[in-house]
Amino acid sequence: MEPVRVGLIGCGNISGIYFKNGRVFNSTEIVACADIVAERAQASAEEFAIPKACTVDDLLADPDIELVLNLTIPKAHGPLGIATLEAGKSLYTEKPLAVTREEGKRMVGLAKEKGVLLGAAPDTFLGAGLQTCRKLLDDGWIGEPVAATAFMQCHGHENWHPDPDFYYQPGGGPMFDMGPYYLTALVSLIGPVARVAGLARKAFPERLITSEPHYGETIRVNTATHIAGTMDFSCGAVATMVMSFDVWGHHLPCLEIHGTEGSLSVPDPNGFGGVVQVCRPRTREWETVPLTHQYAENARGIGPADMAAAWRTGRRHRANEALAYHVLDVMHAFQDSSDTSAFVDVESTCERPAPLPMNPCPGEIDE
Repeated sequence: MEPVRVGLIGCGNISGIYFKNGRVFNSTEIVACADIVAERAQASAEEFAIPKACTVDDLLADPDIELVLNLTIPKAHGPLGIATLEAGKSLYTEKPLAVTREEGKRMVGLAKEKGVLLGAAPDTFLGAGLQTCRKLLDDGWIGEPVAATAFMQCHGHENWHPDPDFYYQPGGGPMFDMGPYYLTALVSLIGPVARVAGLARKAFPERLITSEPHYGETIRVNTATHIAGTMDFSCGAVATMVMSFDVWGHHLPCLEIHGTEGSLSVPDPNGFGGVVQVCRPRTREWETVPLTHQYAENARGIGPADMAAAWRTGRRHRANEALAYHVLDVMHAFQDSSDTSAFVDVESTCERPAPLPMNPCPGEIDE
């Protein structure tokens, strides 16, 4: 199968792992890169032996590029995504799909109109940890899902990230930054969300940067930094979720799913491997389950690789636009519920993505 030719936009903090893993998967080949800072694109091209460094406009106009990988900051995902799709190219974007529902809907509509593919991170649900959990659920190890918990709590990124301001603007905050990992994991494991109740606040109106190169600068916080709530899933399960940049320390688990015949401890959805455990009535103790799938190490880039393989074979890609838009819709529903003091019905839905095969050849997605 001829690899899909990829152009990468946004040569910032996260791009390195995408460049490295671009050589791991056989379905993609990164042939060009661009950045708003030309020197950064050129440096990335030299470091990772990318044939072409160029401007964003030149990359979108290049007829040889079939798929654009958008690694820019959240507020650029919608405008740049729309421009990419209007150029007739398939698009895989870092999370979230867009900042607003309106941008997300426009992107979904354009992809359909242009006959191209649209997908979004995270692709961590395709890693060995969450795919093992998917197999356990599908094989009935804990029966029917009854409840779930999802917790991500820290004190933000201003003490380590080189440019943390965007984490505290619309499209940032713990829900839009980390929520996609947790929600995508839950939706891929137990299905879509039907209804949300949420509360949201920001504890600190300003944040002091203690990382370089902006040490000592102050960030004005313009988005919620602590969000808590519950979700009703279409399958009947009820989940509790807390996403926070206002917590100094905690002992809460990342993800757990509890069923009629047992409980499942799900590894950190921001990773690809991790420890999977089950607790069932016979022993009432947590038992570790060996990982059943490949890609337990950092495999960021498996999402666009899966999209590229799907493009060549005609099947449905897993980190697809319906899943990405549903996650965006659910994230907004938490804030909508907090603003209105009411339950919010989630208008969108999606199907659970197909599970990955257990033993593909190295560099392949499908068996």
